[in-house]
Amino acid sequence: MPAKPKCKHCKAPATLKIQMANFCSIDCAYKHARALQDKAKADKERKAKQEHRQRKESLKTRSEWLKEAQAEFNKFIRIRDEKKPCISCQRYHQGQYHAGHYLTVGAKPELRFEELNVHKQCAPCNNHLSGNLVNYRIALINKIGLDKVEWLEGPHEPLKLTIDQIKEIKKAYREKCKALTGRSCSNE
Repeated sequence: MPAKPKCKHCKAPATLKIQMANFCSIDCAYKHARALQDKAKADKERKAKQEHRQRKESLKTRSEWLKEAQAEFNKFIRIRDEKKPCISCQRYHQGQYHAGHYLTVGAKPELRFEELNVHKQCAPCNNHLSGNLVNYRIALINKIGLDKVEWLEGPHEPLKLTIDQIKEIKKAYREKCKALTGRSCSNE
């Protein structure tokens, strides 16, 4: 015995056959058609947004990619060191914390993404005391050792990253953030 046809929209027993599809009423046929139109419209909008995002990304400059990668890296540093005090003044406080570079990006751009060179630093030390470098260096020697500090201060090969390498750095630090927190770190 063949199975009774069911309404394509509400799955109730079908009594109408419209254009090779079974429906229980004209109302269900209309609702089904409307749902198909809504789905097609949503798919078209999603595809348009995706194309817009791709066009927008293709127009980004190297410096824009560097800025985004730096933001991901800085988030990672703040999360990595969140339970530690400011590297320079060794205080905990309620204010804002930065990812403070021991050797600045302007002075040593090749150490921009070197984790040994960047630590959690309070805003007063980073902004108002220009990094509070004397205390930063003392704490850094205690934290990573004199040999690594001297390595940071020594000469390094210039680093010229391609856009693809910068994208990989951004992706890697986003994944490291996620591993530390169990959630995505982007746009926090």
